[in-house]
Amino acid sequence: MIQAIAFYLFAGVVILSAAMTITARNPVHSVLWLILAFFNAAGLMVLAGAEFIAMLLVIVYVGAVAVLFLFVVMMLDIDFAELRAGFVRYALFGLAIAIALAAEIVIGVAAWSAGKIDLANRIAPTDTALGQVPNVEAIGLLLYSRYLYLFEAAGFILLVAMVGAIVLTHRKRGGVQNQNVWRQINRRQKDAIRNVNQPVGQGVEL
Repeated sequence: MIQAIAFYLFAGVVILSAAMTITARNPVHSVLWLILAFFNAAGLMVLAGAEFIAMLLVIVYVGAVAVLFLFVVMMLDIDFAELRAGFVRYALFGLAIAIALAAEIVIGVAAWSAGKIDLANRIAPTDTALGQVPNVEAIGLLLYSRYLYLFEAAGFILLVAMVGAIVLTHRKRGGVQNQNVWRQINRRQKDAIRNVNQPVGQGVEL
């Protein structure tokens, strides 16, 4: 009984938060509603026994992505009149995308009702004890055994992307001064502060 109550509570709040995310006039409020939707979606994942996905929703999406959205929206000088004009301009295109997504959901529900697709024999290893371990441990067993090389390849690609971003950021550009950290650390006090006995009635020399 408590599981059903929790499910309908989380699901209802997710639907309400999603609706408020796209209907709120203030972008900051939209991001806050999105964070609420992520939290309740994590609750649904816990009820489904996927605690690893719930943890990812809270740590990655709420703790990083949604907070980043919030900071960006708060720092931008948004013209709400222009924003509403853009909404009217792309309303038909957005409606077409919404209809296409709704059709995909209907097709997916119909396919699920027709019968489940048994992927257990192709995804899970042959170890029958895998179904008796917690969700996080099962993912670890798969990730660091069967998909170890793919996991390392993904990490290497992310490392290359990070190094490339650092190289592009620190390249020499015209009109941009590079920071000399060693010079800043070794700067002496007398080089940074100058005491001047300024006469009364005269301006300050810069």
